[in-house]
Amino acid sequence: QVQLVESGGGLVQPGGSLRLSCAASRSIFRINTMGWYRQAPGKQRELVAKIVSGGSTNYADSVKGRFTISRDNAKNTVYLQMNSLKPEDTAVYYCNVESTDYSGYSHSSWGQGTQVTVSS
Repeated sequence: QVQLVESGGGLVQPGGSLRLSCAASRSIFRINTMGWYRQAPGKQRELVAKIVSGGSTNYADSVKGRFTISRDNAKNTVYLQMNSLKPEDTAVYYCNVESTDYSGYSHSSWGQGTQVTVSS
């Protein structure tokens, strides 16, 4: 199992920005897809954005044009730049990494979650 460490959440006013980071804690043979999900109180966890190894990205309609996902393959780290934040972006944000280990087995790993609160 890959250990993921998230950082960057917090409280921000509407219209503000935050940058989330998620780093894998050990060597991985191959990281395939890296993504961010979120879960608001009383709601199901939903995909926010993901990026595959080739660099292609996919975003939820609600965040297109405001959020940007990127990855640093040398550091096994994925970022989520969130701009023009809205109160409805308030949620716990989870990092997800799909990887392959040196034995060829696939893994889907989750971070511990980081709280993002958008409020005036």
